[in-house]
Amino acid sequence: MSETKKRAVPREPLQIVRFRDISHTNTDWHGRTIHLKEETNLFPDDSYIRFWQNEQAVDYPVHWHNAFEIILPVENHYDVNVENESFHLEPGEILLIPAGKSHSITAPDSGRRYILLFGTGSMTRIRGYSGILPLLNSTMFISANATPEIYNDVYTRITLMISDYFNENDFFEFSIYSNLMSLLVLLARFSLSRSNDNQTTSNITKKKHFNRFKHVFEYIDLHYADNLTLESVAEYSGFSKYYFSRLFKEYCGYNFYDYLVIRRIKTAELLLTQPKYTITEVALQSGFSSISTFNRTFKKLKGCTPGDYKAMYMHNSI
Repeated sequence: MSETKKRAVPREPLQIVRFRDISHTNTDWHGRTIHLKEETNLFPDDSYIRFWQNEQAVDYPVHWHNAFEIILPVENHYDVNVENESFHLEPGEILLIPAGKSHSITAPDSGRRYILLFGTGSMTRIRGYSGILPLLNSTMFISANATPEIYNDVYTRITLMISDYFNENDFFEFSIYSNLMSLLVLLARFSLSRSNDNQTTSNITKKKHFNRFKHVFEYIDLHYADNLTLESVAEYSGFSKYYFSRLFKEYCGYNFYDYLVIRRIKTAELLLTQPKYTITEVALQSGFSSISTFNRTFKKLKGCTPGDYKAMYMHNSI
């Protein structure tokens, strides 16, 4: 990237964020609940957004949750490990962690950082979401040095969301989701555009076949509970079975059957939180023809059985 394309960055991170006085409130969220490594009770009953200003010198063990997370240190550093990939964050640097990723956090003796959590379930019905999601399935580290092309835009959207949240501006949740969707589009387009500077086969493939694979993921979203096969989806895509298999792995980082299983488990997680469905009904509606396969697969991916998962949510809802 040439120097002329780099944008100036704020010298003092978060100077543009000035909230009303919240020193009298509890800005560290103590309502964390971790069961079998899953963090639950993420959101209040009437929202799918939760931000907090964290000042605790507390380490958090390995855990995961069904929320998109953004971490932004303001004072002192913060260390995060996401599925064996380590990130050292200095003030003003940003880490974006996709939902479902196991991660742990090591805090310094003092410091301050913002933690932003988003439930993205409502976005899954938006056309194109299935196509954009594979471009955002990796943890992203954003800084002035590592990603100068987008740093200011990402930083600005995040600080606007923080300001809306803590100041409770009019229509603040609409504004936050508007900025979040703009942020996700920005990150997805950046992922595609990297092929301009890094001419690898993988990046060229992502950009060349984006529109076709967007329809492939929409098709999987509609038919994941059916008896989908690599051959049938390859035929739908217009590629040969072997070429499709290679392109699919390059595009989203998973082979076809692994992705299909992950998609089915995501549906199962949602259904298990609803009392009206039995474990067997959840398995069938998620696309598993065998209850034993469902139980084994769920435990492998989530660290607990479907029954344990359901019981946990029933207990927390009391």
